[in-house]
Amino acid sequence: MSAREDILGQLRGQMRGTSPLPAWRTHRHYEDLAGQFEIALTAAGGEVHRIDGLENTIERAMGLLRQLEASRVVVNGEPPLAGLDLSAFGQDIEWFVVGQTTGDLRAFCAAADVGLSGADGALAETGTVIISSGPSKSRLATLLPPVHLALVPTSCLTTDIFTWTDGRQAAPPANVTLISGPSKSADIEQTLSTGVHGPKRFIVLLYDD
Repeated sequence: MSAREDILGQLRGQMRGTSPLPAWRTHRHYEDLAGQFEIALTAAGGEVHRIDGLENTIERAMGLLRQLEASRVVVNGEPPLAGLDLSAFGQDIEWFVVGQTTGDLRAFCAAADVGLSGADGALAETGTVIISSGPSKSRLATLLPPVHLALVPTSCLTTDIFTWTDGRQAAPPANVTLISGPSKSADIEQTLSTGVHGPKRFIVLLYDD
């Protein structure tokens, strides 16, 4: 028997049976998940608009684009944005829908005024929106434009990150981004700057679905 086989044999002899970990039970409890989410995200510098229904949410989103005087908007082609006739909402806006529009996505995002997305989850504890990569979804759409506008249904809300991950059944995507307000950075003198590594404004339209 070689030294390697001897060592492996000893390790096998010391192996113990394992049992799966119990399901996660959060210690956080909020009577109003949407209210707590709004408080936490607002404290982090984000903006939250509470809206009743998807139709009103789409109308509000287009109104915000007009207020922002957005002329170039990149859109992640995901629910609830997938399938919308965006040209009907703004003839003066140049749209780029990820997964549908041809052209240089990176260049468009770098020059875009607003990035428009949905969400995979929302955490009440920290006011965090979870966005994952996948078909028709790009990180560039939410990281390069100076304004990120996210449409988030209340059904996405959960207590915290541990509860969200415990409830997921699908295989993890290649990338998951946790967004808690606009991009922030501070130097050694603790001078806070926004928009250095991402959007200067993060706006969430939180709607009842």
